[in-house]
Amino acid sequence: MENSGGIQASLSGRYALALFELARDGKSLDSVGDSLGALKAALTQSPDFKALINNPLIGRKAATQAVAAVASSMGIDQLTAKFLGVLAQNRRLSQLPAVIRAYETLLSNHKGEARAEVTSAHALTKTQITALQKSLRARVGRDVAVDAKVDPAILGGLVVKIGSQMIDSSIRTRLNTLAMAMKG
Repeated sequence: MENSGGIQASLSGRYALALFELARDGKSLDSVGDSLGALKAALTQSPDFKALINNPLIGRKAATQAVAAVASSMGIDQLTAKFLGVLAQNRRLSQLPAVIRAYETLLSNHKGEARAEVTSAHALTKTQITALQKSLRARVGRDVAVDAKVDPAILGGLVVKIGSQMIDSSIRTRLNTLAMAMKG
């Protein structure tokens, strides 16, 4: 497989590429993607899970057992569950968030999609995300997968990053621009 935009260069990129290739060969790209999405959500919603992957004091065996239990309780697909076990055995669970991002990028590239990181002050509804995807598709000329994040500090509006392009229509940026203009 080609370099896929430099993803292979990092440790997490190499793990993500290995998982991607196994999933592609096993025709389970989407189920692995869904499982990784569920794990990504769990990392933001569960302080205990986040602590588990970031605690260097947990031994290999305990970490492997813990991620197996998490995978089982969450209904994670078999390939992703095995992959979590490999990360635990290699003491690389802390790489999971970066592996998930790299896998999402590989999957989007494989599907011919652009990937957009969208930050909003409040959670976007499915209808809003669909409308945003249509608007971004018209702008970039291909389908766009949206990775939505919430950051109340932007106050309102959106910050959209697609590759190296950034569209910042946040109220915080507008207020900062206005303040700079008033300082003259």
